[in-house]
Amino acid sequence: MDQILEQLKAGVRRFQDEVYPPQAAVYAQAAVEKQSPHTLFIACADSRIDPVAITNSSTGQIFVARNIGNLVPAYGEMLGGVSAVIEFAVGSLGVRHIVICGHLNCGAMQALLDPASTEKMPTVQRWMNNAHAALSVAEILHQRAVQNGSSTSLIEILTEQNVLLQMQHLKTHPSVAAAMARGELAVSGWIYNIGTGEVRIAADGQSNFEPVS
Repeated sequence: MDQILEQLKAGVRRFQDEVYPPQAAVYAQAAVEKQSPHTLFIACADSRIDPVAITNSSTGQIFVARNIGNLVPAYGEMLGGVSAVIEFAVGSLGVRHIVICGHLNCGAMQALLDPASTEKMPTVQRWMNNAHAALSVAEILHQRAVQNGSSTSLIEILTEQNVLLQMQHLKTHPSVAAAMARGELAVSGWIYNIGTGEVRIAADGQSNFEPVS
């Protein structure tokens, strides 16, 4: 017997018995109406990240894309799933905001700092090329921080710089650039602390992440 499958099935039963009934009308309405999310949330695939829970959102409000390292390849670099999600979310669903959310203790950022850890995963290594520029910037900023007596770790700086870099990549996508030019779309970068629940946000054009209080 597959114990994991049985665990998942037990979760489905709890959903059907406890979660679904109080929200049956919401789900029924969602099933017959075209989805109209207001936000595209690009997050790390880390199993500890739940965009709907973090934002306390309801069914149908958040369109979610997840991948290792919350990366957004610059347009034309790696046209694929991420690019298609962005184009569909902006061009068809008309989302009005895009969040790129990184998080502390991210395994992808650790892999950037220790390439040997993914030497047997060539696909992962190629994917992480989309974050190498962030590593170059982070190393310089960390060196300056140490000289100024700061205890901020390299990986924390890298996590922030990666989000800022992916925001730049995002704006190379034609659908995003056009929507922003029309004033119909905004973007922001987030850092989520799994252990404390804290979220810090950098609005477009800002480099500092301010806590949501």
